[in-house]
Amino acid sequence: MRQVAAATDVDTSMISKFENGDRLPTREQIEKLALILKVSEGELLIQAYSEKIASDLIKEPLAEEIVELVLKKLQLKK
Repeated sequence: MRQVAAATDVDTSMISKFENGDRLPTREQIEKLALILKVSEGELLIQAYSEKIASDLIKEPLAEEIVELVLKKLQLKK
């Protein structure tokens, strides 16, 4: 864990928070983590953003409708 923390310029407690889902890494930290862990940066980004959205909406009764509208808006921006 110390090596990962040093390579991402954060302390070990922050790495622990990432692992436990208490804190989400920044995009820059995700890029570094992907290199260190030799995993897809895209997959880590997808996991991080989906976790953030899910945690923000987990208790929202209208969560599905909100996500559907977001998807529609994203399609319009293409």
